[in-house]
Amino acid sequence: MRAHQRAHRPTARVEYALPQEPASAGRARKLTSAFLARSHRRTASADADPADPVDAERVDDATLIVSELVSNAVRHAHGGCRLRVEVSGGRVTVEVYDASPVRPRLLTPSADRESGRGLVMVRQLAERLEVVGAHRGGKTVRAVLA
Repeated sequence: MRAHQRAHRPTARVEYALPQEPASAGRARKLTSAFLARSHRRTASADADPADPVDAERVDDATLIVSELVSNAVRHAHGGCRLRVEVSGGRVTVEVYDASPVRPRLLTPSADRESGRGLVMVRQLAERLEVVGAHRGGKTVRAVLA
C-alpha cells in the first residue's frame, strides 16, 4: 500500500474591520497591497513553486476587487464591514462580510448611470465570484483570483 503525500502550500491570511466611511475603500486597498507584498516576499523566500507568488498584475486586480467590494459594503450595508484576504499556493481569495442580508445585484453597465459597474468588473477580474449568506445574518462576498 502506498501513502499519498500532499504538497504543503504556505497560506497567509489577514482580516481587518473597516468602519462605515468612504475612506474605508482606500484604506482597504493600501492594507491589501501591503499584505500581498509581504506574502510575496514570504513565499518567495520559502522555496515555493515559482508559479505560487502573487505577481504584480494579481496584486493590482486584488486591490481593485477589494476597493469595489468594500465600497459596496460601506455604501449599501449601512454599517462597517470585515475584509479577509488569503494567499495560498498563488491563489488570492478576497472576502468582504457585511451585516446586510440583501444580496448584491449585477447590473447591466450603462453610460447613463454613474455607478453599478463595480460587480461586473469584479466578475471579469475574478476566476470565481460568490455570495454566501452568513448563519448569524449578513453575507460574505467572495472573489477568488487564480
